[in-house]
Amino acid sequence: MVKVKMDEMSWVEVKEALDNGFDTVIVPVGSIEQHGPHLPLGTDTFIGEALSVMIAEKLGKTLVTPPITPGCSQHHMGFPGTLTLKPETLMQVVRDVCKCLIRHGFKNIILLPTHGGNFAPIETLIMELAMEHKDVKIISPLKLEELIKVMNDVMAEYGVTFKEAGVHAGAAETSAMLHINGGLVKMDRAVEGFTGEYTISQLYSYGVKAISNTGVLGDPRKASADAGRKMMEKLAEYYVEKIKRELKI
Repeated sequence: MVKVKMDEMSWVEVKEALDNGFDTVIVPVGSIEQHGPHLPLGTDTFIGEALSVMIAEKLGKTLVTPPITPGCSQHHMGFPGTLTLKPETLMQVVRDVCKCLIRHGFKNIILLPTHGGNFAPIETLIMELAMEHKDVKIISPLKLEELIKVMNDVMAEYGVTFKEAGVHAGAAETSAMLHINGGLVKMDRAVEGFTGEYTISQLYSYGVKAISNTGVLGDPRKASADAGRKMMEKLAEYYVEKIKRELKI
């Protein structure tokens, strides 16, 4: 299988890939933050990198950079281990990475956030980069709502409700991690999280801990590795379709 992860390649291999038409690159933008008692702090990062590799292999002639972390996770700082950046700091880091990729000759850059707090800064940054680099296409193909919908629609096929699938450390993300690296998941510590009503404004204003003292929004006990496998496949297919439309490839 062709290598796609740049951090596993030598500079010679990257140059050979560029010379052979690998002009598209995916930049996963993850986080280091609490994901309940049962999931690792790097959950969003692990999911984002695995998904990026799947997308790159489906697209063809596409490489994947190492994930950018930490992300913007201020609303998770009530839990030990969480690391967070200011939005402007994350934007500057991603901007610098994009400039490196442009200098090396990549023509299509796909920014792929898999943590909710990263979507708004990335969307703002893309508008700025589009004005600065008119000869390069820089996109972020999905909105946060789309990402959640695709994941939770798959969970519905397994009899899991939207609230149980959750938006953070619930059955959806837990299923993805069971598929990607089940050894990092402690299902014996999985507990039902908050499945009631709340607003995004409350989440960001007061922090997750004010809503869920375990950090879980959903019910991870309903997770399964098979649901995670199907979810990742559906997400990869959905991303590839959107990317091809936006890049016209």
